[in-house]
Amino acid sequence: MKGRVTLATVASSAGVSVATVSKVLNGRSDVSRETRARVQEVLQKHGYVGRRPEPVTRATVELFYQGVLNSYSVEVIQGVIEAGSAAGVDVVVSSHPHSKHARGNSRAAGWIREMIAADRRAVIGITSDLTDADLAALSRARVPLVVVDPVDIPQPDVTSVGSTNFAGGMAATQHLLGLGHRRIAYLGGPPTSGCNQARVSGFRNAMDAAGVPVPHEYVWLREFLYDDGLAGGAALLDLPDRPSAIFAGSDEVALGAMEAARARGLRVPEDLSVVGFDDTQVARLASPPLTTVKQPLREMGAVALRTALQLAAGEKVDSHHVELATTLIIRESATAPSRLFSVAAS
Repeated sequence: MKGRVTLATVASSAGVSVATVSKVLNGRSDVSRETRARVQEVLQKHGYVGRRPEPVTRATVELFYQGVLNSYSVEVIQGVIEAGSAAGVDVVVSSHPHSKHARGNSRAAGWIREMIAADRRAVIGITSDLTDADLAALSRARVPLVVVDPVDIPQPDVTSVGSTNFAGGMAATQHLLGLGHRRIAYLGGPPTSGCNQARVSGFRNAMDAAGVPVPHEYVWLREFLYDDGLAGGAALLDLPDRPSAIFAGSDEVALGAMEAARARGLRVPEDLSVVGFDDTQVARLASPPLTTVKQPLREMGAVALRTALQLAAGEKVDSHHVELATTLIIRESATAPSRLFSVAAS
């Protein structure tokens, strides 16, 4: 048969009404089994293609991450995507929110125009360093923003999600102190990072409470990546009085420090104890498995998504900053210091 097959064509071939064919196509139950089978046979025979259904419009949320994707960010992104799926919301992931070549208000305005044109319900940023112009543009456009672990200390009216970094820093340090270590170094992320500042503060608080001084060179700050742990670990382990333990601000940094130790013929944990932060997959795959402070990273992403939707719906949130609890996970990368360090500390 030439030309487009219509409902009338199918109805005529099957010996039924157009209404009956429509009922079969829509899955209605008020059609006999025999009639349904006959209509379906004719539909298949003629290769009937109905009208394209109207597209289903789903709410979308923009999720952006600035910097190199790592084990930490992948866990948070997974949490956002899973929560979005459960809420019936599409999550669009981008590496950064706007062109790095633009500057100031024009950059922010261009980004917001893109958000409005794409009908984004809200924006979620991971460790983002948004400018005042970005924040002002989002506010003017009334596009809700939720930031996970902001690089800078968030403004009071910027909603953010993090973890109990101070408590986690204390727990990691107290664990090493409890094992008998006194030469404990901190190897962490950017000095301006809010979560890093909290972890350093927890580290120093635990050391002060134990009456153990921290030499200036025992605190080494750069980024939260493997290469930074490798460089920082090398710097710490090449000191004349090298540490017996390193508390790393992320699991990737911890693995870098472990590799720096291996390259110097040092064993973990016999010659150097290492504790990380995050409890990403790399912590479980490390050799030896890494003792670390667990952040509920996927739950942080899920909370960020749910909070963003609350704000988009005009609902009030209980707090502009949510902190989820951290937990120390003890594995095999930390043990009591060797006799050499025990004698030196006595």
